[in-house]
Amino acid sequence: MALSEKHKMLTGELYLASDPELQADSAATIAWLARYNGNLGLSPAERTQVLGERLAAVGKGVVVRSPFHCDYGFNISLGDGVFINFNCVILDVVAVSIGDKTQIGPGVQILTADHPRDPAERESGLEFGRPVTIGRNVWIGAGALILPGVSIGDDALIGAGSVVTRDVPAGATVVGNPARIRD
Repeated sequence: MALSEKHKMLTGELYLASDPELQADSAATIAWLARYNGNLGLSPAERTQVLGERLAAVGKGVVVRSPFHCDYGFNISLGDGVFINFNCVILDVVAVSIGDKTQIGPGVQILTADHPRDPAERESGLEFGRPVTIGRNVWIGAGALILPGVSIGDDALIGAGSVVTRDVPAGATVVGNPARIRD
């Protein structure tokens, strides 16, 4: 039996995003996002409850300010005390894990979705994902981009506007485009 496109997506293999099952998941996420982003007047507990309806894990004391955008939601895990500021985009075709007490500034993009480098393969519509892991007590400044496959260690600091193309060691401060360790 052939593997489903969703299974391929979740395991980081090449898949077709146009698959009906994935399109249905995307439509459900769009409806959920409209509800989450449109209910600013809910109490913090109610907003956390709505997050828990779609995200893989939502720790205690999580705050996600609207507007928030993601592909599916069910691949996103947020640890205790995570704070995500306005206008965060998470393309979660595979797992995105964000550790306890991490703070994410406004306009940050966390991207797992990737595309083949070969033009013929890319033209076929195939894509794939590489997971992103963000450790505990990380601070990601406004407008930073975290690219597919990156791991960020505990206590790291990502400067505003930085483009993180490689793994960041625990405790490091990285800035720039591409982000480099600052001495």
